[in-house]
Amino acid sequence: MSNSNQRPLNVGLVGGSSGFIAKAHQRAIFMDGTRRVTAGALSSNSEKAMASASEWPYPIVGYESFDAMLEGELEKSAGERIDYVLILTPNHAHFEPARKFIEAGIPVFCEKPLTLSLQESETLSAIVKEKEIPFCVAHTYLGHWTTRLARHVVQSGLLGDIRWVDVSYLQSWMAVRSRNPDFAKTAWRLDPAKSGPSNCGGDIGTHALMQLRYITGLEVKALSAHLESLVKIEGFEADQLDDHFTAYCQLDNGGRALVRATQIAIGHKNDLRIEVNGALGSLKWAQEESEKLVINLIDQPERIHWRGGIHANDGFFQNLPEELMDEPTTPWGHAEGFHDAFARLHRCFESDVRAYQSGTYNGTDGSKYATVDDGVTGLRFIEKAVESNRNGHAWVEL
Repeated sequence: MSNSNQRPLNVGLVGGSSGFIAKAHQRAIFMDGTRRVTAGALSSNSEKAMASASEWPYPIVGYESFDAMLEGELEKSAGERIDYVLILTPNHAHFEPARKFIEAGIPVFCEKPLTLSLQESETLSAIVKEKEIPFCVAHTYLGHWTTRLARHVVQSGLLGDIRWVDVSYLQSWMAVRSRNPDFAKTAWRLDPAKSGPSNCGGDIGTHALMQLRYITGLEVKALSAHLESLVKIEGFEADQLDDHFTAYCQLDNGGRALVRATQIAIGHKNDLRIEVNGALGSLKWAQEESEKLVINLIDQPERIHWRGGIHANDGFFQNLPEELMDEPTTPWGHAEGFHDAFARLHRCFESDVRAYQSGTYNGTDGSKYATVDDGVTGLRFIEKAVESNRNGHAWVEL
């Protein structure tokens, strides 16, 4: 990690003139005092991009386009130019800026899904590997400390062989937001040309998949999927994308999993949760109660473990990683949340960016944040789910 003797890293934004995700990233960037936003091409509309930059709460360099930002920043000396770029545009506008900044040697932190198509994501992956450069896909919920503890618990074997995983992401967004007059601002998510082959699956189903893969270390080997549009929107009747996504999965260890996501469940807000069932016990975690991890072992009482209440010498947990226990958190009883998870991802990415700049970067193993290859896997999962759905929900191998 960085220290007080190092200058703050400069971050450039592609997109980000509005939207709660953009604001969450901005808070996360500043949370440690070791990163700052210094430049931005904040909209695809050049006039809006410059106006948004001029209205920024503090001075940043505004650019009319991401191409102009890349050119302008490369003209600056090291230490003055941006150290990494954060891409906050809609799905269809991820690939080109990511490709160009990576090819120019500037690390990229990109919102998910990685790109519009599997082919684009595979192209990006090849360039990242050729350049040996840090690349992060913004799967937020990997940043929760308890998600990282859950990963250790499952992969240490405490639950035994994993037999069944139920992971879901339930929202009411479509059912509620589609009734509002301003729905047109986010209706692009239903357009295949802008969102890709799936709305619900691509937007939040990929988060559910990533939570499954990250915590268990297992991969989906085959799936049978249903993609459905249950809320009909005027103007999208012919090719409206899904708002309800279900995939029954075979895992590469022989186990089974259900990956489901919906945007039409009234009463659910941001309800991402996972239950992992093994031969010796089970584990439960929910994003809306992200401070706690519930563990049940055969013939033992249920255990609820709270972030901050776990110690390295706890006899229940075996060989807790030093880096996990040293990870900065707020004090026990002071809830961490969404912005802390974002900040943890940026903090880990910062460490790799600094290593890259010093010539000591040796790649990432995916334990700190989602990689470009995780992004590829997400796109492959979605495209195979679409294929299965179109073929009568037939089983499709990944």
